[in-house]
Amino acid sequence: MQNNKTKHVSSSPVVHVVDDDEAVLDSVGMLLDSIGLKNTCYKDAQGFLDSYSGTEFDKKNGCILLDIRMPFMSGIECQYRLEQMGCRMPIIFVTGHGDVPTAVEAMKNGAAEFIQKPFREQLLIDAIQKALQVNIEDQKRLEKINQTLEKLASLTNRESQILKAIVSGKANKVIAIELHLSQRTIEIHRAHVMDKMQVKSLAELVKVVIDASTIH
Repeated sequence: MQNNKTKHVSSSPVVHVVDDDEAVLDSVGMLLDSIGLKNTCYKDAQGFLDSYSGTEFDKKNGCILLDIRMPFMSGIECQYRLEQMGCRMPIIFVTGHGDVPTAVEAMKNGAAEFIQKPFREQLLIDAIQKALQVNIEDQKRLEKINQTLEKLASLTNRESQILKAIVSGKANKVIAIELHLSQRTIEIHRAHVMDKMQVKSLAELVKVVIDASTIH
């Protein structure tokens, strides 16, 4: 259940704090307030998941501070559920019961950081600032990928065929033979692809297409 420390959320980055220890919620909330970071606090993982599945905040902009051992649902289980829901916000695990296997599991599952209680305030602040920067870079990358996908959608079927062959490393002559077209026709289509994709070199073309194909 969300407690009464929840702040109103805007488009600014928000740190979502999930911990069953109300003293931790209070102290972390005050710390984040003191450095001007918007934050929301939740007493359990389900309360946060309920908010996330709704429309209570920007699901892209921010990071998550997540306790590992909580009643009803662990932080690890919450992390798994968030992954299933497509959450890309960095997760920082904060726990008083952390052990090496748990830390390894959390990091393998994509956690940005693992901090044990009691922690130094500056250590936590540094981890949060780093996670928020990762979040910003991830959003920039996703925006660029979405632009690439829009450009790819503008290609004709023939242009898409040729682009696929180009990305796979095939030369114009080989592509022409496989598609039963003249090499000159392939060169013309290739020029159209470069123009529509707004790239200046073959290397740039391959890079943006491969980057777009890695999105989850």
